[in-house]
Amino acid sequence: MTIGGIGFTLTLALGILLGPLAAQAQQTGKPYRIGFLGNSTAALEANLVGPFRAGLRDLGYVEGRNVLIEYRWTEGKYERFPALIGDLVALKVDVIVTAGTPATLAVKKATTSIPLVMVAVGDPVGTGIVPSLSRPGGNITGLTSISTEMDGKRLELLREVIPNVSHIAVLWNAASPLQVLAEKQTRAAAQVLRMNVLSLGVRTIEEIEGAFAAIVRERPGALLVLADRLFLHHRARIMDFAARHRLPGVHAYRELVEAGGLMSFGPSYADMHRRAAYFVDRILKGAKPADLPVERPATFELVINLKAAKALGLTIPQSVLLRATEVIQ
Repeated sequence: MTIGGIGFTLTLALGILLGPLAAQAQQTGKPYRIGFLGNSTAALEANLVGPFRAGLRDLGYVEGRNVLIEYRWTEGKYERFPALIGDLVALKVDVIVTAGTPATLAVKKATTSIPLVMVAVGDPVGTGIVPSLSRPGGNITGLTSISTEMDGKRLELLREVIPNVSHIAVLWNAASPLQVLAEKQTRAAAQVLRMNVLSLGVRTIEEIEGAFAAIVRERPGALLVLADRLFLHHRARIMDFAARHRLPGVHAYRELVEAGGLMSFGPSYADMHRRAAYFVDRILKGAKPADLPVERPATFELVINLKAAKALGLTIPQSVLLRATEVIQ
């Protein structure tokens, strides 16, 4: 083959590889704009935003070139949702990405035209976000964390580690419809395990402080923190309190274990955020959210903090350690 032939072949190959992106650029004339509505802060959710951005890069998107991400953060104050969503609507974003049920419900209320990719929504059917997982309809699709099924399993795990535990405090967000369902599921599971529940529904950091006072007064033997971004935002404060009062616990988020908690069990939220990029890509290429089935999580994590266990005077059974996906020394 001549040098000219090699050059033609190389040019043809590059054209095939870069054709889709070039076509997109020609069609739009400007980068796609993604709205990312966060429940906490950029620093506290960096471990989730990072996988999402990596997922976009894997699909050929380059920030600042063919895609822009507009971040809006509530800093744990859910009353800010309407204003932040208004900002994204005014910017005419092509798609909005949300994490968790409250943010998703807020976007659903605000717009039925902008495509929405939800991440880690516990029960999108039960909370009225979509009519079904296989046929979501409307402008919403994404991933569910099926968290309401996890809370009973977390209590069983706690019983394995602390066989004589009989009184637990459950911290949940009273402002979230999903959390109302999750709290009921947790109480039902606790009844089966013959555990008494100190149910603590909160909405703000001030109410979290009030819940701490109730825990000190009632002296439960363990703490279960349900899956809500309010607790992700305030995880350092919550885990500091648990450590001071020697409260073992099993939680929904691994971040609470990294902040000093004993155990967490649940889906991989990082993997779900990476997978969200797939839904964004499909929508930007013309797919309708209504035609993209909502996915369940593919991987689950059991994270154990042996340093916390030692501080609490607990020995984690070998049967539990063998099931752990990660052990923090």
